[in-house]
Amino acid sequence: MRHIISILVENEAGALSRVAGLFSARGYNIESLTVAPTEDPSLSRMTIVTTGTESIIEQITKQLNKLIDVVKLMDMTEGPHIEREMLLMKVIAKNSMREELKRVTDIFRGRIIDVTDASYIIELTGPGAKLDAFIQAVDPALILEVVRSGVSGIARGDKTLRL
Repeated sequence: MRHIISILVENEAGALSRVAGLFSARGYNIESLTVAPTEDPSLSRMTIVTTGTESIIEQITKQLNKLIDVVKLMDMTEGPHIEREMLLMKVIAKNSMREELKRVTDIFRGRIIDVTDASYIIELTGPGAKLDAFIQAVDPALILEVVRSGVSGIARGDKTLRL
């Protein structure tokens, strides 16, 4: 099963390496990893997407909680949450394809953020399935480059990940 684990870690050199090392040392895969500072400059929020059985996820969370850099941890999959990802896609945009690319981008509520005489750069945010569908909707011969941010997530309601 897919799990989204959010972690508050001390914003210090090596914290990311220690968390990633825990996964690699035990043979667990990280599907997506997003890290950025929080409103408190001494803390960073790390969002990890991984898969595994309930017992594997329990083992991962126990091991993560033992790391000295980890301040607080939450498995967001355990409750209602919102997750988003960002995609940047560079496509060939010449002649008649320009209007078709604009139409598909509008349907998916994306934005064209850069225009040249030969290409567009399209920005799209949403759940991973929406981004996957957008990639499928664009002619593969037109795609020059795709960059995805990885999952960012937040728990709904009263549940928060803060000190």
